[in-house]
Amino acid sequence: MRLPDPERSRVVLIGTSTYADPELPDLPAVRRTVRDLEATLTDAAYGAVRPEHCTVLLDSGDLDEVGDALWEAAHRAEDLLLVHYVGHGLIGPKRHDLYLSLAKSRWARPEFGSLEYRKLRDVVLDSPAASKVIILDSCFSGRALSGTMAAPRTTVAGQVEVAGTYVMASSPDDAVSLVLDGEENTAFTGRLVRLLREGVVDGPELLSIDELYRRLQHTMDVEGLPEPLQRGSRTAALLALGRNRAHGLSAGRARRARHEAAVALCEAGRYQEAADALSTLLEEQRTQLGADHEETLRGRQWLAHSLGGAGDPAGAARTLGEIHARQRTVLGADHPDTLRSRQFLAVNLGESGRRPEAVKMLRLLLIDRRRVLGPDDVHTLRTRHVLAHNLARSGEPDEAEALLRELAADRERILGADHPHTRRVLSDLSALLREVS
Repeated sequence: MRLPDPERSRVVLIGTSTYADPELPDLPAVRRTVRDLEATLTDAAYGAVRPEHCTVLLDSGDLDEVGDALWEAAHRAEDLLLVHYVGHGLIGPKRHDLYLSLAKSRWARPEFGSLEYRKLRDVVLDSPAASKVIILDSCFSGRALSGTMAAPRTTVAGQVEVAGTYVMASSPDDAVSLVLDGEENTAFTGRLVRLLREGVVDGPELLSIDELYRRLQHTMDVEGLPEPLQRGSRTAALLALGRNRAHGLSAGRARRARHEAAVALCEAGRYQEAADALSTLLEEQRTQLGADHEETLRGRQWLAHSLGGAGDPAGAARTLGEIHARQRTVLGADHPDTLRSRQFLAVNLGESGRRPEAVKMLRLLLIDRRRVLGPDDVHTLRTRHVLAHNLARSGEPDEAEALLRELAADRERILGADHPHTRRVLSDLSALLREVS
């Protein structure tokens, strides 16, 4: 799946909102619909083509003007050619040919002053474009009343099915309302624009024509609207009409949820499981966010700490030193992640036998965490606990005991007597007292 080449692609948007023939009701929503679609398809960040390669024909009654614009776009398109029509569809009285109404169309004589679908199809098929797409937002009938038109399914389906191209139509069903009360856009194209503007949560990074069709089909069905029709080339169907604006949000939420689950494994002492999950996630973070993104650096941080817990504290300490240096540069010395790396580094230095180094680092970290986070912050309390643990292991049990007694009182005051962190401090204090007795 890919986006079209914006330099080698062309889009033609045709819309008719006003009619000279009183038998054809005006469709004021068409003008807003076409302009919204134009802005969406040519959006610099999320669209498919450049603005100068998108031709808009609104309320034209000149068949020559429409024909020339179609011919020009069709013959200049090399990658994608997209023609999107919004307005009344008309059916010829004898051969039941499909016509797309223009400003001067006549309901009784659609052959004169209307764009014959057969001619549009021929122009599109003659294009050198690799992918050819026609989207029709009109209901097909020989009579239009208050925005409602009808035609037999077989009549329309037979004409829109074009070999070598992809065609999507709002609906071939009977009695379809083109515009719903209270909506500024036509029912079909309005929902297409909404999909492109809002994106699809949990959807792919790029919104292919096929993906958009399936989403539209579901939306129209849920809302009780007739389902759209599609026919044609799978190659064109897989071409994208825009980037999924919700992809980053949904992917980001899923990515962060996986990170939190891995962190929970690490904190539960299931270090190898955590390392396996974080290793897989880190590849995605690097690819999607970049090596220096905050989330990527955090993923590396927890992966290193998990590997230390799984049996390689010396290797973890080396890696955490590199990560901490990078975080200082990218995030700043006082960023919570930078401070966490200092603690993880101290923990792994201690577990690899370098207790005095760890104690020195933790004393300095405790000063900074008190300054940045406050004395009662859970991370500040944790640094005090880790410092006490390393003091006890480095032959300074008296200071370790004093720290643990103070910490037990503070954790009980802040977290409560039954909190796991409070019980852990009391357990460590009891163990220390047994060792020195």
